[in-house]
Amino acid sequence: MALLPEPGSERETRFLERLRLHLVPGVGPLTHLRLLQYFGLAGQVLRASTKSLQEVEGVGPKLAAAIGAAAIEGTAEKVLARCREAGYQLLEADSVDFPESLRSIPDVPQMLFVNGEILPRDHLAVAIVGSRRCTVYGVHQAEKLANALARAGVTIVSGLAQGIDTAAHRGALAAGGRTIAVLATGLDHIYPPENADLAAAIAKSGAVVTEARLDQHPSPGIFPQRNRIISGLSMGVLVIEAARNSGALHTVRHAMEQGREVMALPGRVDSLASDGCHDLIRDGATLIRHADDVLKALGPTMKPVSIEPQTEVHSPRELILNDQERIVLNLVTTEPRHLDQILSSTTLDASRVLATLTVLEMKRLVRRQPGGYLVRVTY
Repeated sequence: MALLPEPGSERETRFLERLRLHLVPGVGPLTHLRLLQYFGLAGQVLRASTKSLQEVEGVGPKLAAAIGAAAIEGTAEKVLARCREAGYQLLEADSVDFPESLRSIPDVPQMLFVNGEILPRDHLAVAIVGSRRCTVYGVHQAEKLANALARAGVTIVSGLAQGIDTAAHRGALAAGGRTIAVLATGLDHIYPPENADLAAAIAKSGAVVTEARLDQHPSPGIFPQRNRIISGLSMGVLVIEAARNSGALHTVRHAMEQGREVMALPGRVDSLASDGCHDLIRDGATLIRHADDVLKALGPTMKPVSIEPQTEVHSPRELILNDQERIVLNLVTTEPRHLDQILSSTTLDASRVLATLTVLEMKRLVRRQPGGYLVRVTY
């Protein structure tokens, strides 16, 4: 678990400078990154002259003045103290604890406020999004799919909104799985307020995250910007019940820009609530019927993910395997390994191992090579 810097330490000084810059109104993720690229460190940005600040793209006189004022105000110290009091984490984009999948998007958030904990296994994640005004069918399918994926070891990401988002979070929690809620508001202002108890439950078995300052209240423009984090944390985005004007389609656009898999659950052909989903399927999104379809649609992980002791996942489709298939698959490595070595490394009966290797080969998870060698397929 990431720790906040020790009070009075050199790291705290640098951390507060970065936080001051992040909290300046008008300094979004791209401007923040440009400033760091131009000046090097947040402290140098804060100490820069108004004239030199305006040499950075997107920084005008008003924003330059706000950056200068941030260098002397004490807001960052108050925010850090509040995070310590509440047990929140603050993750910088270049820290080792920052989600690796999110770090790869173009407009990466420069700081994340986290209630709970983001784990390495959360790289194996799927976003489930959809309409706030959903039908009984949509709620049932969102809960069912989230539950099945969570039981398989997948982290469910959504936006804590009413409707499909709420159903997805609840489905993952009911399975005893992990789920991440991405807020547009601050951690001290859960929105919608009726989901405050749900957010507290998510923080205990996952994380509630936001790039917004702690006191950020809901406003119209902040929700579409939040959606890039939902898709950025995920390997793919599954849309359940989205009309043609649904905000969930903003998440789809971000997913496409980020190279994430886009999937959609069909509804009734005459259901206006699913028109957006049907359009996505017509335009090439993967049609989803059940959890196995989701796992098969996703590509390989950026790096192996450990979901339990002695079980590494290189591709989500491996989660479809039964226990014996998974055990045997984990005997095969990404480097060629001789069959005799595989057989000698397990107490399983040799005939069962050989039969299982044949099944894994048919599923294109194992490939035979000349000389009796086998290699694990990760793509």
